[in-house]
Amino acid sequence: MLTRIDHIGIACFDLDKTVEFYRATYGFEVFHTEVNEEQGVREAMLKINETSDGGASYLQLLEPTREDSAVGKWLAKNGEGVHHIAFGTADVDGDSEAIRGKGVRVLYDEPRTGSMGSRITFLHPKDCHGVLTELVTAAPTTSTDH
Repeated sequence: MLTRIDHIGIACFDLDKTVEFYRATYGFEVFHTEVNEEQGVREAMLKINETSDGGASYLQLLEPTREDSAVGKWLAKNGEGVHHIAFGTADVDGDSEAIRGKGVRVLYDEPRTGSMGSRITFLHPKDCHGVLTELVTAAPTTSTDH
C-alpha cells in the first residue's frame, strides 16, 4: 500500500546551483548527498517534512554524471524540471507486483538500490498518464551524513 509522496525528482544541469536556489528561495537544506554510479547521477535530497508513517518527504535534485544516463538523456530532450514522482511503500516488491498485475509496466524485474539505501523500482510513464513513477521502500535506518 502506497503511504506517502516520498519525493519529487527534479533533473538539473548544475546540482550546486540548483541546491543554492532551493536553499535561498525556500530555506530547504540538504539532508543527504550521494553519487549513484549505476544510475549515472549525483543527487541531493532536501527534506521537506516528516510524515505520519515515520518517513519523510523530499525534493531529490538530480545531475547526470554522464550524458548516456537516463537523467542525462531526459535533460537533453526536455531541459530542467520535474523528472518523476516517487511514492513510499513498506513493500516495494509486493506493491510493484500488484501494480504489474493491473497491466502497468514495471521497469525493473527486481527492485534496485536507490537513495540512502532504499529499494526502488519505476513504472512506465506511458502507463501512468505521462508521469514516470517510482516506488520506494526506505532503508531501515536513514543516514543524515552529507
